[in-house]
Amino acid sequence: MSVITIDGPSGAGKGTVCARLAAELNWHLLDSGALYRITGLAAERQSVALDDEPAVAQVAAQLDVTFEPGIDGVAVVLAGEEVTTTIRTEEVGSLASQVAALPAVRDALLQRQRDFAKAPGLIADGRDMGTVVFPQADIKVFLTASAEERAQRRFRQLTEKGINASLPALIEDIRARDERDSSRAVAPLKPAQDAVVIDSTSLSIDEVCDQVMALVHQARLI
Repeated sequence: MSVITIDGPSGAGKGTVCARLAAELNWHLLDSGALYRITGLAAERQSVALDDEPAVAQVAAQLDVTFEPGIDGVAVVLAGEEVTTTIRTEEVGSLASQVAALPAVRDALLQRQRDFAKAPGLIADGRDMGTVVFPQADIKVFLTASAEERAQRRFRQLTEKGINASLPALIEDIRARDERDSSRAVAPLKPAQDAVVIDSTSLSIDEVCDQVMALVHQARLI
C-alpha cells in the first residue's frame, strides 16, 4: 500500500493537484487541512461542548469522513452528507480554530489521518504530511510557488466571486503567513529531507501533475 504526500504553502496548488492525482490513480485522498473544520462541525452537530477536550478528541478520532476526488476538486462527505461548502463558512472556521487549540484533538487527528492509508494507495495533502504524519511515504513532494504568484491566484479567485481584494495586501498576508508557518515550534512548514521540491510559479496544473506522475512511474507504484 503506497502513500504519496504533497505538502506546501497555501496557494501552491496542492488541493487541485491532489484531487487530480487521486482521481487518475483511483487512490484514496486525505485533505488534512479540512479535518479541523470537519471536527468542529461534527462536534457542534453532536452537541459536544468545544471546551470538553476529551469529548472533542473522541469526535475527532471517530470522524466518519471521506474525500471524494474529481477533476474539478474534492467533495467532502461527513456521515453521508456532503459538507464541502459548509466547512468553508466563517462560522465553521471559528469552530476549527477552537478545536485546533486542544492537544488531545491534535493527537487524535494524527492517528485519524494515518487511518486514511488504505489499499491501493493514498494521496495526502497538507503541510506536515511528509515530515510528521507519513514519514515513511513512498514519494514526498513539496509544492511551492512565489508569494506573488500565490497572491495573484488568490486575487483571481476572489475577483471571480465578486469579492473586492487588494493584491499588495494579499502578498503581504501570504508572506506573513509563510513566516509564521515556517518558524512555528510544532510541525513547521518545511520540505522533508527526502522530498522532491516542485516550484509551480510558472507551471500549469497539468505540468505539475505530469511531474508527480513521472515520480510515480519512476518508483514503480503502478
